[in-house]
Amino acid sequence: MTAQPARTEHSGPETASVMDVSPFQPSLVKAVFRDVTPMHVSRSATWAAASVTRTVLTEIIDGARRAAAAEARKKLIPGDLLSAIDRNVELEVGAKWYDHSPTFQGLTGVLYDAEGVIVPSRKRSRSRKPSAVVGAHRFEAGVKKLLRSQGATAVPAMVRDLDGIASVFLTDLARDAAMVVREGGVKRFGTVTPVMSGEPAPPPFLKDPRRALSARRGHRRTIGRDDILAATTIQLFGGNLRQRALTEAREATQNTSAG
Repeated sequence: MTAQPARTEHSGPETASVMDVSPFQPSLVKAVFRDVTPMHVSRSATWAAASVTRTVLTEIIDGARRAAAAEARKKLIPGDLLSAIDRNVELEVGAKWYDHSPTFQGLTGVLYDAEGVIVPSRKRSRSRKPSAVVGAHRFEAGVKKLLRSQGATAVPAMVRDLDGIASVFLTDLARDAAMVVREGGVKRFGTVTPVMSGEPAPPPFLKDPRRALSARRGHRRTIGRDDILAATTIQLFGGNLRQRALTEAREATQNTSAG
């Protein structure tokens, strides 16, 4: 009997291959970029952005699964999302979504005016200008696919929050990538690296090959893969999540042409 090759077990986002699932379709990713910039987005940049977003959402889902498991539950609820973020500050991404979700009410602080009166929270605008919140629903199918790939199920409110976080994070990533192209590299953030408490200081900027983007090369009207990687260093803190996101984005674009 012919021996079958061993199958790789998935124990979480650290061992899952970035190519196992592609929940965020290139057409949807490009639609987000079109909302925020008229620049051309290369194919490798599209896949890199999708990969980074997938890595971030996978890590959030894994943290939520751990929180649910601690309470002997299998289905994820919004409270598990809050627990995951509370345990790992790296997961606090897509913050603009927090003002639009009941899950995060009260967590962003209460604002007072000069007279000490509470300032009401912002209401959803009907502006014609596209925003990540308006288009958040477009990632629902991808979020559900990602949950299935991680062996997880979630209540509709949890799916909604993951959907919104993905949309806002990807929109911010697109804006930062466009900024990198316009400014010719990571200039505004090139000399400051956020470090998690208790972590060793990272090597100097110019000695880090992932962030040697202060002198960007390439077309000034096209967002490329390296621009997405540079934007990732801006969006994510200097911890394990950022390192994994950068590594998996490179793996996801190894066989992708730059056009």
